[in-house]
Amino acid sequence: MTSDTSRSLADALSAGPVVLDGGMSNQLESAGHDLSDELWSARLLAERPEAIVEAHLAYFEAGADVAITSSYQATFEGFAKRGIPHERAAELLGLSVELAREAARRAHTKGVSRPLWVAASVGPYGAMLADGSEYRGRYGLSVAELERFHRPRLEVLAAAAPDVLALETVPDADEARALLRGVRGLGVPAWLSYSVAGDRTRAGQPLEEAFALAADADEIIAVGVNCCAPEDVDAAIATAARVTGKPVVVYPNSGEAWDAEARAWTGRSTFTAEQVAGWERAGARLVGGCCRVGPGAIAGISEALRAA
Repeated sequence: MTSDTSRSLADALSAGPVVLDGGMSNQLESAGHDLSDELWSARLLAERPEAIVEAHLAYFEAGADVAITSSYQATFEGFAKRGIPHERAAELLGLSVELAREAARRAHTKGVSRPLWVAASVGPYGAMLADGSEYRGRYGLSVAELERFHRPRLEVLAAAAPDVLALETVPDADEARALLRGVRGLGVPAWLSYSVAGDRTRAGQPLEEAFALAADADEIIAVGVNCCAPEDVDAAIATAARVTGKPVVVYPNSGEAWDAEARAWTGRSTFTAEQVAGWERAGARLVGGCCRVGPGAIAGISEALRAA
């Protein structure tokens, strides 16, 4: 089910670039919502769902074609820690997709005429731990154990009928193997996006090897990187395109650095809309932003890509 039933996201990618949204958390925080919680933005699925719709809508109106749902940190285990039972957790996962759909409906009502798609976010195992390990990988779990963790959530999100599953911020090639196994047979396409440092995954594997895992996976319609420095994007695009032959997805952070001790962002943004045209020429087809990239930057990306 897509917002434009005549065209899948995969078809759109074959025709040209598609604009992703920006950071969900920074948009919610800018609206005054407190996300200092292990569930992060997923907490608002239960407490303030309208806020999530408004955040998605802001990005659609800024020029995004794809909304990434607020399910990144939404897991059965994470909800259970907060006393939310399995059945209710499944409802909240499904709700994350419906809220993005509602935002697309409102955007069309307000005059946005282009097709709009919904990507169901599937964050890494470390996002559930909420201890920073999502940026390190190497959790001490086997590929089979990681698949058992991810598969139930993947099944629930797929049943909610998103246009695509966003397997994102993956720090470790072993976790990518688990996710690639987990999406088999679900009937929903997916993209695979690593969190990287330079030319390696956060766990230290060469990107060439990490991307190669997805080369023959029929379910994967795009491969790339997110939640990384903008400076890491160019080389990753070239490697992903060469190794997989698939469209490339990129949505880096602003370039600021997170100080975990102070729980604050430091430094300055190095993300500019001018970089985007070069990324598109290099092979990027799904382009947006992650942490600290807001609607203003997405508007710039949209303008740059549509002018390219």
